[in-house]
Amino acid sequence: KGDLLCVSGDLGAAYIGLLFLEREKKIFLESPGVQPDLEQESYVIGRLLKPEARKDIIDFFAERELLPTSMMDISDGLSSEILHICKDSNVGCVLYEEKIPVAEETRTAAFKFEIDPTACALSGGEDYELLFTVAQDDYEKIKDNPSISVIGYMTEAEAGAHILTKGGGKHAITAQGWNPLK
Repeated sequence: KGDLLCVSGDLGAAYIGLLFLEREKKIFLESPGVQPDLEQESYVIGRLLKPEARKDIIDFFAERELLPTSMMDISDGLSSEILHICKDSNVGCVLYEEKIPVAEETRTAAFKFEIDPTACALSGGEDYELLFTVAQDDYEKIKDNPSISVIGYMTEAEAGAHILTKGGGKHAITAQGWNPLK
């Protein structure tokens, strides 16, 4: 309780990259002579096809002598992974929508599909960024790293896990990502 909820990098791009590849596959199956149109989407396609482990963040922790209180990669979507940390650590959380890092390329691409970039970050998965918690006392150690975003904080379990939206709403966090156990 009281720890800061943080992520590395930006979220949602891999999901958007998948949408583009699925769209192009459908077009190809309907019209095999049509060439794919992905040139403007190299960022999101790259995030899907060439995920990179965030060893730089682990090295940063070592340099700063920082030990996160929890950590996991984001493979099933931010919301699903937050709920795993909450359940396994017996805590709740408050997540701020406005703090979720989404790259401008991802926002632009999401709008092409007429979907909300935040929804992509919360439920998309396959970003393989790191979700972690640190003690509030360690904020000074992470605040200047442009690859780390503080997106919320941990609460008592009884408070539940909630997202505070840009519009001022408060909603329970629900897992929309893939569940490998089902």
